[in-house]
Amino acid sequence: MKAMVLCAGLGTRLRPLTEAWPKPALPLLGQPLLRYHLAVLKAAGVTAVGINTHHLPDTMEAVAREECKRAGLPLHVVREPVIQGTGGGIRGLRDFLSDGDFLVFNGDILYPVDLRPVVAMHQASGALATMVLQPMPEGEKYAAVELDGAGQVQRIAGHGPGGEGLTPWHFTGVHVMSPRVFDFMSAEGPEDINREVYVRAMSAGQVVRGVRVDGYWSDLGTPSRYLATVRDVLAGQVRLEWLGAASPLAGTVRGPGASWAHPEAAVRGARVEGPAFFERGVSLAEDVVVGAGVSLGAEVKVGAGARLSRVAVFERTEIAPGETLEEVLAWKQHRIPAPLAGR
Repeated sequence: MKAMVLCAGLGTRLRPLTEAWPKPALPLLGQPLLRYHLAVLKAAGVTAVGINTHHLPDTMEAVAREECKRAGLPLHVVREPVIQGTGGGIRGLRDFLSDGDFLVFNGDILYPVDLRPVVAMHQASGALATMVLQPMPEGEKYAAVELDGAGQVQRIAGHGPGGEGLTPWHFTGVHVMSPRVFDFMSAEGPEDINREVYVRAMSAGQVVRGVRVDGYWSDLGTPSRYLATVRDVLAGQVRLEWLGAASPLAGTVRGPGASWAHPEAAVRGARVEGPAFFERGVSLAEDVVVGAGVSLGAEVKVGAGARLSRVAVFERTEIAPGETLEEVLAWKQHRIPAPLAGR
């Protein structure tokens, strides 16, 4: 089975971080987000992966090649000079994906679940596509996918045949598709897979199904959501151990304050209340206080007397002596607010 990871997005809400990294290449607890996706896909039986690129295409391709080599998965890359949207992006890999049912995975989520039952259900159903769903996250305003009593999708974001007694669900960004989906795509130009391609197919009598798969899910598309994900992983709310070597905690050692540290991190002399994560080359000066939900990337230097709580600091960033950081993402000179109120 093959899979596609959508990697072309601009990541505007995460600027300035996405001026250096496309979202799927963004470091999360010391490794590219894409590494988590590949581990989930490989566990689902995927044997080759395709991606589309547009924003920072050289960076995205280099990270994808490194991660696919690490995972033992062949990689196919298509570059989009003009961004094509989710439907157009999938269409761009038509030749690669057309030899059987395939998975599509949004590149900016964390969703470490077992997808094998979904693949089996999709293949047994004969549906054009199967959308992986969850209950709507509390306090969020994502567009709803509405199902009828038989589990068929009847409306997406207000578009589609509709009907009575429909139940709203949240789309996770993961689907399984039959190659028949390409028959309902435009010949060229940007389009949306959910609001346009699926709606066109449903109107023509094709079946799109929805299936609920419980498990931790997060969209890392904003600073607050990114930091909430870091907090949740460190608090033990995300099951990652089954990812094996792809887990960011693999190869770390337990330290003070329920922290995880790379063996080459120097944290002695600091007060670590944790839970926290320290990547290789981290250096904490005397009298530093590290509170809960702190992630320090590779080669981060923290000056004497600094105070950190609910913070993600990206690689090779220096925190000044006495600096206090709370609910921010820190990268080089940038301090990006990431309020966690209500999260």
